[in-house]
Amino acid sequence: MRDELYGEILLDHYRYPRHFGALPNPSVRVEGKNPLCGDEFLIDLNMEGEVVREIRFSGRGCAISMASASMMTELVTGKSVPEVKEWIDRFRNFLRDGGAPPEGVDMGDLQALAGVAHLPVRVKCAILAWTTLEEGINQCKNGLSPAALQGPARDSGV
Repeated sequence: MRDELYGEILLDHYRYPRHFGALPNPSVRVEGKNPLCGDEFLIDLNMEGEVVREIRFSGRGCAISMASASMMTELVTGKSVPEVKEWIDRFRNFLRDGGAPPEGVDMGDLQALAGVAHLPVRVKCAILAWTTLEEGINQCKNGLSPAALQGPARDSGV
């Protein structure tokens, strides 16, 4: 029953991705690719100081990468950079620890991706949007302009 619910959550985010599309004038735009699976994303951010005010993603990918990106955008909207970085680390550890959530932390819809932790080749699919977001935040903090951010694509290294 639980696996069916998780499957439904994953498919819902895949079929109806949240925050999908481009922002007209993003503070940050960064590209990420997973050459193993063919997933490709652009992450657009509008930052207000240290807060992610708006985030959108566009591109294409497998169900896991699209659902993960959708879940991520819902989670990080309105969060501060330190909070976002904490969630990026938390999600990486969640996948590395076999899909076990940290004690006392509600993973929300991300819990639907717990099974990915047992499929090492698919972990890169789940983490792609998160590593791309991390690169975008790092570039924004370093003061790079949106034009400079459309450089070489990043791999979804874990």
